Amino acid sequence: MTRPTLLEFPCDFPLKIMGATTDGFAQAIVAVVLEHAPEFDAATMEMRPSRAGNYLALTCTIRATSQTQLDALYQALTAHPLVKVVL
Repeated sequence: MTRPTLLEFPCDFPLKIMGATTDGFAQAIVAVVLEHAPEFDAATMEMRPSRAGNYLALTCTIRATSQTQLDALYQALTAHPLVKVVL
């Protein structure tokens, strides 16, 4: 059963992913996003370090095609060991 959504697909959907500042964090996130949104352009990813530099916030805006796609991507990101928060 598909649950109702307020989104109309396809749509541009920003995901904010936060994790500790470590080598390879951004590349690992891009790999996960590309598995679920192959048309994602990694060059459009925004990166913002925390004030102290301990954490890195990434914003990946994908072209979402369905709620199922977004749910699968969210689950994959939250399950990743380097990810602390996904919004």
